[in-house]
Amino acid sequence: MQRREVIKGLGLGAVAAATAACSREEKAAATGAEDKRTFEWRMATTWPPNFPGLGTGANNLASMIEACSAGRLKIKVYGANELVPAFEVFDAVSSGTAEMGHGAAYYWKGKIPSASFFASVPFGLTAPEMNGWFYFGGGLELWKEAYAPFGVIPAPCGNSGTQMGGWFRREIKTVDDLKGLKMRIPGIAGEVLALAGGTPVTLPGGEIFTALETGAIDATEWIGPYNDLAFGLYKAAKYYYYPGWHEPGTTLEAMINKAAFDGLPADLQQIVLTCCKAVNEQMYAEFMARNSEALQTLINEHGVELRAFPDAVLARLRELSEQVIAAGAAADPLYARVYESVSAYQKRSAAYLRVAEEAYVRARNH
Repeated sequence: MQRREVIKGLGLGAVAAATAACSREEKAAATGAEDKRTFEWRMATTWPPNFPGLGTGANNLASMIEACSAGRLKIKVYGANELVPAFEVFDAVSSGTAEMGHGAAYYWKGKIPSASFFASVPFGLTAPEMNGWFYFGGGLELWKEAYAPFGVIPAPCGNSGTQMGGWFRREIKTVDDLKGLKMRIPGIAGEVLALAGGTPVTLPGGEIFTALETGAIDATEWIGPYNDLAFGLYKAAKYYYYPGWHEPGTTLEAMINKAAFDGLPADLQQIVLTCCKAVNEQMYAEFMARNSEALQTLINEHGVELRAFPDAVLARLRELSEQVIAAGAAADPLYARVYESVSAYQKRSAAYLRVAEEAYVRARNH
């Protein structure tokens, strides 16, 4: 596959990053200085095979790495259940069953309490804020520290942007409507729902539609219009709620087995990390474009009823979110340090956003 085919359609920043990595490799090749060994890796993902945005993002990462390495590092991508079940991807990478993985960090909060912060937490950072915190606010260093005991290196590798609030089989008018609600919702948000009287359910993406259609669950969050349309969730629930209070800017992750990474020549290590950054930007751009298109399709062609969560419901969910996070910080020292870091960053960012993007969007849409 030619380099230009892989980077076609990327944003300017992603193109620059991927091209720089490829150019370094080509320069080394021209001087004959590079390590000519070849490597074959496996990448396990938590997504259905070739699923739009998420699964295809993992595919793009593998293709980009192969192209930029001139074929010296080839990666075979496995969807959920093709190599290991969706929620065993982290363990597969940690053990070396797969050299790489692609998923979302909140799936691993049972073994790493602070993990949710590296994906998304209720009323937390948006996608651009997450990138700022990772790359310039100390977030990535904390993430590496959290994964180090498991022999796993993390890297931001995609973002869905602000998600939708989810699909509901009945309307949510008051906080009491959350009581007894069985909802597929992961991470800290699941703990928040439980405090509100609901029952959180953890399901991989491939099982969501059947559970909602059969009534095994009453509601589900998934991602946003692009992926929700692909899953046909509008066929199983009538009401589509916003905003996605639970996932304001969900980062997807590349997980890399440290021993395998350390076994790569330095230029291939740099190619892997640079391509993760390129896919991180590319995926967010794709979601921004595709979600707006898919939302119109859901409303205009499928008659989906769009609903805003009542202000009183959002206010209560925020109160409960603060309680859950405070309890987590009290129970785990690393969790507390991560929360302190992200909270300080969010305060600084919020002050700027009020006079930047927020002010501009209000003026533009007035």
